Amino acid sequence: MAKIAEESRELLKAKSEPYKQEIDKILEKEKNILNLISKDTSGVAYKRLLLAEDMIYIATIYMTINNLSVELLSTKNTDALNEARKILYKAVIYLEEIVTNIIDAPFSEYEDKLAQIANIPLDKKYFIVRKLGLAIRLLMDAYGENTKWKWAFVELNGRFAVTAKNMLDMKAVSKNYFDPRSLDYDTTIYFVRMVRKLISQAADQYRDRYELATQRIDDMRNALQFVSAQRRFCINLNEKDEAEELKKKGQVWKDKLENDRKKGRAK
Repeated sequence: MAKIAEESRELLKAKSEPYKQEIDKILEKEKNILNLISKDTSGVAYKRLLLAEDMIYIATIYMTINNLSVELLSTKNTDALNEARKILYKAVIYLEEIVTNIIDAPFSEYEDKLAQIANIPLDKKYFIVRKLGLAIRLLMDAYGENTKWKWAFVELNGRFAVTAKNMLDMKAVSKNYFDPRSLDYDTTIYFVRMVRKLISQAADQYRDRYELATQRIDDMRNALQFVSAQRRFCINLNEKDEAEELKKKGQVWKDKLENDRKKGRAK
């Protein structure tokens, strides 16, 4: 039995090696691009977008290594999963450096940032965001429901939701969302639906983390900001009734936080 186990570990090592070499190659490419950015600031946003895509790809490679471990050893490769998690954070950070990490603000506050990648078509932005979201979901599934990182994923999902939202040109959205003749109509509809779902989930997840795990005031404040971001979408899309409902929801959550603070429950 011990011999079989050793043979399986050796087989895993051999099969993992090409993937590790691919990771090293991409990380070397990242180092070269960052070195180039430090010397030449032209097209920095496009370079960071490329780096974000590369990080997503690396994360999928680490998850492939984990899948091999499950297949050959019937056990997760937690080292590979942890590296994938760290790499996905890097992907999010590269996107934040382009479009900011502002949860809720008028589009005018980050419009100039998004303008740096104005030449990237909407469908390409949508594709990148979907890839990142899928990678995060696959990683969460790989860790499993009872992982110690359960509440940490609230932050990763929240930051991902923000970057997805901030990749949308809200001026263009206000036109294309209501114009079936627009070439970007379908993509705009799908992109907006996805972003609204993400920020709604982020609001609920931060609220849950506050209630069930941390009692930290900043978690509840983040939840409130995401509710406000939801409401801003409704206002931009002239959905008055839903905007009013979200306003009421936000007030209920604010009152809850204030009561918890008075009772010493929030910290």
